[in-house]
Parts: sequence; structure tokens; C-alpha cells
Amino acid sequence: MISSILVPSDGSKTAQKAAVYAVDLAGQLGAKVFAVSVIDKRLFMGQTIPASKMPKHITEPVEDYLQSVAGEYLGEVKKLCDKNGVEVKLSIRIGYPVEEILKEARKTKADLIVMGSRGRSALSATVLGSVSYGIIHNDKSIPILIVRG
Repeated sequence: MISSILVPSDGSKTAQKAAVYAVDLAGQLGAKVFAVSVIDKRLFMGQTIPASKMPKHITEPVEDYLQSVAGEYLGEVKKLCDKNGVEVKLSIRIGYPVEEILKEARKTKADLIVMGSRGRSALSATVLGSVSYGIIHNDKSIPILIVRG
């Protein structure tokens, strides 16, 4: 039986579509939703962003800004859950997305992971995003439902 569903979100349209699907399924099953957003650690590894590419409204450190954005992504999932009477717990993690999503799945004892086929970092020509692909191929114990964009 499915009593807990993990929903990773990066704010992409595909992730939002997966969240809608997961919340609807959770409502039908009486399951709890665990929503996670991962700030990719690789963003902080020796990469610099040219000043011309930085959003003008960022006055706080980049990490704080990314935490805020991740919170907004999760806020959308929370709104969906609240609207549908589904219990939800939110989590923001920093690390490598595949590793952190799988850690969160084990921590929450998720019975199912529902995620989008491609997120913000995938190339448009990619059939399956690198994070989705990594989740599928790095953990065989938790069922995964991939929602197409």
C-alpha cells in the first residue's frame, strides 16, 4: 500500500505536472506527500556568474536566494496539498540532486517517488532528464512514477 509519496520539485513545468499527479494520487489513497527541492551543490563549485547575468534584485548571498527560490517551488506543492486536503511535509536540501532525493526517500520511508521526466537542467533534446535517469538507475527498492512534460 502507498502511504507516503515523495515529490521532488525544481519548479519546472514538468515538476509541477508531476506534483499535481502526486497530490491527486495521494488524495485518492489517503497518503502523505513529502516534497523536496534540492539546491545543486555544483552551483557553488568554482563557477562564477558574470555580473551582467545576475538578477538585479539579488542583494542577499546566492545561497540565501536559492533557498528562497526552492521554498517558492515547495510552496506551490503545499498550496496543491492544502487545496486537496493532503498532508504535506517540505524539505530543502543542498547537495547532488540524485543523492539528496534518494536520501530523502529513505528518510521519509517513501513508498513511491513521483517526478517529472525533465527538469530545469535537462537539455531540450534529452528524452529523460539526468536526475530522473539517475534516480531510476541508482535505487531499485522504491517504485518511481515518471510524469512526462
